[in-house]
Amino acid sequence: MIRRRAVIQGRVQGVGFRYSAGGQASRLGISGFARNRKDGSVEVEIEGDETSVETMLAWLESGPHGADVTSVTVSDRDPAGDTEFRISHEVD
Repeated sequence: MIRRRAVIQGRVQGVGFRYSAGGQASRLGISGFARNRKDGSVEVEIEGDETSVETMLAWLESGPHGADVTSVTVSDRDPAGDTEFRISHEVD
């Protein structure tokens, strides 16, 4: 199990990015969360096997239809043992 944090910038709020990320995470069997941030970016933490996490990170580079991703900053995190993917409505 590995965990990564990604901060996605660009036109990523108001386009269903978090919900699309949740659908993609479900298809890949990944846990974690997605939330909007005050600066207009979206933060995603994902946990799962290395192949699934790398596939999800590649998806985050473009996101859903309507998104315009300009950058994705990825960092390592310690696995947290999450069992589901959550969509947070809180703004960080």
